[in-house]
Amino acid sequence: MKLNLSTPVAVVSQVGKTTANRLKKLGILTVEDLIFYYPFRYEDFSQVSPISELEPFSSVTVKGKIELISNRRSWKTKKILTEGLVVDKTGSIKVIWFNQPFITKILEPGDEVYLAGKVGLDHYAPQLVNPIYEKVNRKAETIHTARIIPIYSLTQNLTQKQIRWLIKVALVVVNQVSEWLPVEIQNRLKLYSLREALKQIHFPDSQNKIDQAIRRLKFDELFLFLLQSQLVKKDLKSSQAFKIEFKEKETREFVSSLPFSLTNDQKKAAWQILKDLEKNQPMNRLLEGEVGAGKTVVAAIAICNVALNGYQSVLMAPTEILASQHYRNFQKLFSGVNAKEIINKSLFSRSNKKINDQDSTKAKIVKQIKTGKINFVIGTHALIQDIVEFKKLSLVIIDEQHRFGVEQRKILHQKGQAKDFSPHFLSMTATPIPRSLALTLYGDLDLSIIRELPKERKKIITKIVNPEDRKSSYEFIRQQIRQGRQAFVICPLIDPSDKLGVKSVTEEYKKLKEQVFPELDIAILHGKLKSVEKEKTMADFLAKKSQILVATSVVEVGINVLNATVMLIEGAERFGLAQLYQFRGRVGRGVHQSYCFLAADKQSQKTKARLEALVNAKNAFELAEIDLELRGPGEIFGVSQSGWPTFRIASLFDAELVNLAQSEAKEIVQRDPELQHYPLLRSKIEKLNQEVHLE
Repeated sequence: MKLNLSTPVAVVSQVGKTTANRLKKLGILTVEDLIFYYPFRYEDFSQVSPISELEPFSSVTVKGKIELISNRRSWKTKKILTEGLVVDKTGSIKVIWFNQPFITKILEPGDEVYLAGKVGLDHYAPQLVNPIYEKVNRKAETIHTARIIPIYSLTQNLTQKQIRWLIKVALVVVNQVSEWLPVEIQNRLKLYSLREALKQIHFPDSQNKIDQAIRRLKFDELFLFLLQSQLVKKDLKSSQAFKIEFKEKETREFVSSLPFSLTNDQKKAAWQILKDLEKNQPMNRLLEGEVGAGKTVVAAIAICNVALNGYQSVLMAPTEILASQHYRNFQKLFSGVNAKEIINKSLFSRSNKKINDQDSTKAKIVKQIKTGKINFVIGTHALIQDIVEFKKLSLVIIDEQHRFGVEQRKILHQKGQAKDFSPHFLSMTATPIPRSLALTLYGDLDLSIIRELPKERKKIITKIVNPEDRKSSYEFIRQQIRQGRQAFVICPLIDPSDKLGVKSVTEEYKKLKEQVFPELDIAILHGKLKSVEKEKTMADFLAKKSQILVATSVVEVGINVLNATVMLIEGAERFGLAQLYQFRGRVGRGVHQSYCFLAADKQSQKTKARLEALVNAKNAFELAEIDLELRGPGEIFGVSQSGWPTFRIASLFDAELVNLAQSEAKEIVQRDPELQHYPLLRSKIEKLNQEVHLE
């Protein structure tokens, strides 16, 4: 069968339906997906060693002839052992495989093979245990041995050999991949061609070629991201927005109705936003602040002014849980008489539909948004995917998603009846980003930062918990619950995984419920639950019907349980610093002293340094600087943090490449803002907008 980039993997020779389903779990549906599925590390088996020179515990490749091979059952463990003897001109070595009896049907005496693996000892004699094997083929280069071999992330019942073989097959059509990066940039920065980079990232000829391939592919991701940023900036400069007049008297009345005083940082951020809203160009601002620093009330001040001017605002959240949380928070903020007269609010997501404090219907909400009766809507992506039309949309607020796509802006723009005007945009995030990095990455955004915490907030006491301290941690949680408090337990996985040896929500929930806290009400929350189940679980926890919530990272942002005072994070070493910081921010939101325990199963020096940074850092921004320092610019593969762009291979911490990509992106937009001379680049950006921002 003749392959092309869009060929489904299911029809590639020797794949079959079962393997295709496994590949689908990795996001691999087509031959093109295979080509762009990068390895995360490499094993160097490029040096073929004579058998007589093998050193114990070294990683080697040997080339020899199979003299003997057979299966037998171990008398002690009853496992099936495949044993062989391989010889070359210099000597012989014993080879053993466990529970792989099929090997005797593949390898026979007389076959010439490459074997790659670690040299072990058997009664002081060297042997190879479970080595990778590959028959010598004079007509083709090796895939699994006698070279630097790629190691890929896998899913259950998929092997490295399978994925390597499939990618080797897919690379036959790598020349069909379009070279979209302008040739002048390639030449100026001495970058590999895209096709050469893709070949070398999978089956490199040397370490230097791996480095060059990674450099090109990292640059591609950073350049596209930063070019998109520059295009957004240019687009906004040429757009018009409704001018929102600052209503000083009413704003002062709203602020004075709040049950707390604004911090200086909140006042400053609110003023920056209000000044932006007075302009006839769309605001494009990132509001960055500590967890619990009060970003919501700053947004509320802007929303009030928009409503007082006769326009509409919308707040979009990435999940239904977070949208509902925001709705409850704004209910409290807008509960004063003055605010109630100004704001008609609605909650609009797939599972929840409300107008003010009453349940409603989709049809009624859509109608009232269109007529302008509802002037503030909180929702999820349902707001742009459903038939929603605004009368005068003037302000769009995005929570925990810095990059709000050009395509989404266009959709919201088209929903308004005032076609010639674009809404103002405000992005909010609690992910701490060093200012220098934020300004580079989000060049299209103005920046407001809230560093101060409200005076009544207590510092969360954070401790690293060793395995021997686990019982005392459980006892501490029990004491807090006896005092009427609640607790979170966070786990990295939903289901158990023997390979990873990491705690899962399902098994931890079972253990806590049956063995540790049988007398308590314990709830479970994770991404596989239906929206209705998630909502009920959170509602019950808020109502104190459960005392402990065992959850995954689904609680990373936006959960506001004032009564929760303890968080135990299992497998803390598996989370990034920013993510741990977000988790910790789920406690300490009320008046009671709160605690966060970091339980790490593996405590390397690097892990200990990261966890101690969380314990000792004075604030989120200091933590962000430490995170940047600990990760360093040399980290090869990308980071995944809430609200940050997700890359396959690039790293936000690679300062040199970020600066190069930023410089090239600016130059392209200044010279050719419509990308008329770069049709392939324009097509790539359009595709990126659709893929990344319309999920």
